[in-house]
Amino acid sequence: MLISIGDDNIKKGIGLMKKKRKKSRRKKRVLFLLAEIVILAVLLAVGYVILKYDKFQVTSFDEGDIKVNEGANQEGYTTVALFGGDSREGQLEEGTHADCIIVATIDNQTKEVKMVSVYRDTLTEQMNGEIKKANNAYFTGGPQDAINMLNKNLDLDIQNYVTVDFKALADTVDLLGGIEVDIKEEEVQYMNEFLEETAQVAGKEAKFIEHSGNQLLDGSQAVTYARIRSTAGGDYTRTERQRLVLEKIFDKVLHTKLGTINKIIDEVFPQVSTSFSLKNLIGLAADATQYQLGEAKGFPFELTDGNVDGVGSSVIPLGFAENVQELHEFLYPKDEYTVSEKVKEIASEIETLTGYTRADYTESAQDTENQE
Repeated sequence: MLISIGDDNIKKGIGLMKKKRKKSRRKKRVLFLLAEIVILAVLLAVGYVILKYDKFQVTSFDEGDIKVNEGANQEGYTTVALFGGDSREGQLEEGTHADCIIVATIDNQTKEVKMVSVYRDTLTEQMNGEIKKANNAYFTGGPQDAINMLNKNLDLDIQNYVTVDFKALADTVDLLGGIEVDIKEEEVQYMNEFLEETAQVAGKEAKFIEHSGNQLLDGSQAVTYARIRSTAGGDYTRTERQRLVLEKIFDKVLHTKLGTINKIIDEVFPQVSTSFSLKNLIGLAADATQYQLGEAKGFPFELTDGNVDGVGSSVIPLGFAENVQELHEFLYPKDEYTVSEKVKEIASEIETLTGYTRADYTESAQDTENQE
């Protein structure tokens, strides 16, 4: 009887072991299947990027074309220059004014994206050593000089750029089904004043704004909104609008069907100029769903307006070197950074030219505090 019970237990034990082996084999098959699906998805994504890459207007830089200040190296981050051109004919090289200049950084670990708009009238040292407005670099030397201007003045290590014009932005917004924006009362007049011109350049019908408040903007309306600078704040509030439009587009793209994204690629990418290689784009595309849009600001942080001899109406940084230090603390919080000798030289040139220093900002802030 005891032996019989033992036999039964052995049989049960063998049965359980067989079931476990079957479950183990099933788990392995499931894991292998999941791995195959992931690999297939990655291969499809890579193939898709390769297929669409030739739609870009690609600019290749030769070795040595892009210059970086000594010691400028932002470990763990990818930094890209984004330019918005004012071209009416699709011209994206030199001869185009870059009304929108944005430095975007990606934290390679957390995938957080931060943006800083460089005010287009900001005093900067150009590649020929002259002090001019920031957007002068793109007009005289195209994206190469514009990147080098940013690297030189801001101690950055930008290697790649993306440039779009009015029509590309308008087409993107339309293909996404529009973006929701809260239009202020004072913005309605100026949007309607310039809407027809924007629509004509984009080859679209102008639909005028009838009232203020939260509303769905089409492509021409969104671009016009990003262009106006006649309200209080001038160019400073314009850059805020530009960043808001980009944030709205970014958010919509992340929640858009692949079919719509495919249409955007087919229609908009031929209107985009970039230096990204196919390898670079594949790397960025692989992490696209993980990106999170973080905070955005305008540069310089402390500034004043003034009419500068030989330059005209300009944005004057109050303490150029201090502003660059603050820029790095914002964009690269994990990095230890000290302003380079080159930036200190530029800061000295701007202070000599304008007569403004960081002390002026400190005194102004103190006066405001005392008044309050």
